[in-house]
Amino acid sequence: MRPTLPSLIHVLIPVKRSIDYAVKIRIASDGKGVDTTVKHSMNPFDEIAVEEAVRLRERSPKLVTSITALTIGPPKATDTLRTALAMGCDSAIHITTPESSVVEPIAVARAIKTIIDRGVGESKSDKVDLVILGKQAIDDDSGSTGGMLAGMLGWGQGTFASKLEIEETGNVKVTREIDGGLEKIQGKLPMIVTTDLRLNEPRYASLPNIMKAKKKKIETLKPEDLSLDFTPRLETISVSEPAQRVGGGKVDSVDELVAKLKSAGII
Repeated sequence: MRPTLPSLIHVLIPVKRSIDYAVKIRIASDGKGVDTTVKHSMNPFDEIAVEEAVRLRERSPKLVTSITALTIGPPKATDTLRTALAMGCDSAIHITTPESSVVEPIAVARAIKTIIDRGVGESKSDKVDLVILGKQAIDDDSGSTGGMLAGMLGWGQGTFASKLEIEETGNVKVTREIDGGLEKIQGKLPMIVTTDLRLNEPRYASLPNIMKAKKKKIETLKPEDLSLDFTPRLETISVSEPAQRVGGGKVDSVDELVAKLKSAGII
């Protein structure tokens, strides 16, 4: 493992183009997925990750010096990267895939690891010290990429973060959302952090920053450029709507209620 006392921190932010949170999901005509011919935007949890990286630099500009956004997706995913750049990222990497392809979380984790091993920046000499990503994507709700990436790299991880603090010594303090309360953990850079809803409220990109983002560099790569294989391991057999709820009924007494419960085999 690399030394854990960096003088400069390079942050990598994986972001995903997903169906917009305001869109009502519909089953696709083939019954094997959902209709993707609808409005897309950046996964909301990834927006929180971008915002947190920008805030870290605003708080400690001499510590956090570089923020790189990374996405895996079709050509239209470039718009997601432009949003990240407009919010404050310095550069972006786009690993392109066909329009209808599905990239599973384990393949995403391997791709992120490959980029980290290769390095970022103009010369690819900058080593990533911190990865911040959403705890889950709202389209598949897998919530597994961050943990798998930490395991592949052998790095510490702070998941479901509602507060993140980084010290100049390389100490990372994460307050985690857990069932029934909060948990505070501490680790060392390099580290993986996944974001929860209460970490921050993402900013809206200003018009000047949107215009500047158009001039920022996006490095475009194909999976074969990195020796990556995105062939799915799983096959979706069918997707269907949940069963319609059946209306309830009223009873006139407790005895009648008990009788109905007994007849239904509940008691």
